[in-house]
Amino acid sequence: MPIEEDNKIFREIVGKVRPVTNDRSHSRPPSPAPIPIFSRQDEAAVVTELLHYSPEQLEVESGEELQWAKDGLRPKIQRRLRLGRYSVAAVLDLHHMRTAEAQLAITEFIQDALQNQMTCVRIIHGKGLRSRIKPKLKVLTAKLLRRMPGVLAYCSARQVDGGTGAVYVLLSRRN
Repeated sequence: MPIEEDNKIFREIVGKVRPVTNDRSHSRPPSPAPIPIFSRQDEAAVVTELLHYSPEQLEVESGEELQWAKDGLRPKIQRRLRLGRYSVAAVLDLHHMRTAEAQLAITEFIQDALQNQMTCVRIIHGKGLRSRIKPKLKVLTAKLLRRMPGVLAYCSARQVDGGTGAVYVLLSRRN
């Protein structure tokens, strides 16, 4: 009953009402097509990478040590990484993976590590001793890590952590 009384009081206070008519059209023009900014950036990055790195720089031999750092990274930080002075927060083992699986695994692993604010991780890619021409996973790891925005540096691990069959990866804590 209290609801009916409230409705009655409301109608007495408001009085008579009439519907509002509007002859204006509310249709909007179609939205413009989206601009694929990230696709364009990726394409530009590929061109830059192809111009910046010669094929000889990305050819890796089985026992060769890997080492790379972004421009401007202090030598002291690179030396600490090479000596294994950073605590490894997570490890990814690529053994027995095909290149497509390994590419996806590396990408997801690094993204997860960046999201979780990890400073250093280790990727075990193997030495490629069974590869006929060159170590595929080792080359893939080197190429991918150079292109990832959150990666500051990487280098072959100490012998106790896999030597030339693994890399320490130093990550940015800023996303």
